[in-house]
Amino acid sequence: MELPLVVGVDGSEPSLRAVDWAADEAALRGVPLRVVYASLWERYEGTALAGDHKTSEEVRAGDIMAVAARRARKRHPGLEVSAEVVPEEPEYALVREGRNASALVLGTRGRSGFVEMLLGSVSLTVAAHADCPVIVLRGGHDNQVGAATGHRVVLGVGESGKDSAAMRFAAAEARLRRAPLDAVRAWRCPAYESVDHPLLAGEPARLHEEQAVKSLDEALKDVPADIDLRRRTVEGPARHVLLDASHDAGLLVVGARRNPGHVGLQLGRVAHGVLHHAACPVAVVPEPG
Repeated sequence: MELPLVVGVDGSEPSLRAVDWAADEAALRGVPLRVVYASLWERYEGTALAGDHKTSEEVRAGDIMAVAARRARKRHPGLEVSAEVVPEEPEYALVREGRNASALVLGTRGRSGFVEMLLGSVSLTVAAHADCPVIVLRGGHDNQVGAATGHRVVLGVGESGKDSAAMRFAAAEARLRRAPLDAVRAWRCPAYESVDHPLLAGEPARLHEEQAVKSLDEALKDVPADIDLRRRTVEGPARHVLLDASHDAGLLVVGARRNPGHVGLQLGRVAHGVLHHAACPVAVVPEPG
């Protein structure tokens, strides 16, 4: 059986839009959709006090799940949809859900009502620790995965120049969406390598650009031939280059190294930056350490 796509909800409008997006994605993949609401009503109100009567938070949780599941089924009537309320902190519940999911989909805001300037702590924590790809719906997305519109999939290619889980994920998404795959490798010439002689001024930059092209070619050598692949090397900080590339994109894909034994947030500076500021949904794909 195919692993389900999991979407986290909290009753907010952004999380309901995430249900729409996740339903489209699950339908494209041909996998079930699992809707999860992490609630702490048992901890806060106590099942012993509740007795046979449902608490107000329990009722609210049930209503949220019913609305979300009904919304997904209405959007895709043939989609297999399941829903569950989990009495646990959302960060822990969703990371655990990711162990048996093809991907996790999250909105950018919770019920707090704060202005959406930076990514919420739940989405950031889940993206940093989940065992599966985490898709966070950044930017002014239109609630659609984009198969009909053909919005390109942007892949941020790192320095290693090796085949990666992020590359494989991005290629699969581009195929599903019938969209181009725009592979981008940022490069910079360190300041200490610049020279003053006019005849040599461009040499260090040329060498770094050539190395970036080689790394990009190596990373993309196993991309299937049926993918509309477009490759670019761009001078500048990787975070800024990818943020620019996120405009008019349907999805931005980046990798995140997982280091066994490390207990802190396992996100690099680039992944952290695009999660906070990208203009389109961002997929963070875990890479072995």
